[in-house]
Amino acid sequence: MYERSPRREMGAGCPLGRAARWGEGTMAVKLEAIRSAAARVAASHGLDLVDIEFIGPAKERTLRVFLEKNAEGRAQLKAAIAAAAAGKSAERLPERLVEGRLSVEQLSGITHEDCAAFSRDFGVLLDVEDLVPGAQYTLEASSPGLDRKLSRREDFQRFVGNLVKVQTFEPIRNNRHWQGRLVALSQVSPPRRTRPGAPAGSENGEIVTLDLAAVKQNSKSRKTGVNTVEIALGNIEKAQLVPEI
Repeated sequence: MYERSPRREMGAGCPLGRAARWGEGTMAVKLEAIRSAAARVAASHGLDLVDIEFIGPAKERTLRVFLEKNAEGRAQLKAAIAAAAAGKSAERLPERLVEGRLSVEQLSGITHEDCAAFSRDFGVLLDVEDLVPGAQYTLEASSPGLDRKLSRREDFQRFVGNLVKVQTFEPIRNNRHWQGRLVALSQVSPPRRTRPGAPAGSENGEIVTLDLAAVKQNSKSRKTGVNTVEIALGNIEKAQLVPEI
């Protein structure tokens, strides 16, 4: 962290920063305007905005921005990893990648330099447009982490094959908490009802299929007696990746 103005401190964060949830009691901010501004600044640096959070009490407010390389940057990262795996590059790969315990898609490709450059430009824009009213706050930029949240239908498509945790609005087989391997995101007919806070695109009547046999289940999940579960995308309250380490 370092001081940038009387109102704001900034930090580049860690490339494997862990996402936190929204806190209560935060001062009202223009969230959509902040999100739009963050996306514009991110795009100018070859990055994609994953999520934003504003947490903490009035005197300890923190604006967290989660970023990753854009599609082109991620494609370059994949190519570099493939070249290293094929022995065409001297780059040393993490064991988790070589052994298949870490998906390439889980790597955001973000660096400390990316975070610092974004924070500098975004912080100036926040001040100029006065998007965060009130006194001092801390701006943090980092990757979404290996336990990143899944908040859009595109996220569920992208991370098919990964382990996930899902919490539903309404119970399925008397259970709202599920963990398994994401097998598919598929269309159903007719479309199912969408609830407020459900992932964007869930009004299209899509379902998420989890393979429960992929992980050890808690007692409540085991009592359901099923090896797979289908969850309407519109019934998903929260979802995140489970790191395979």
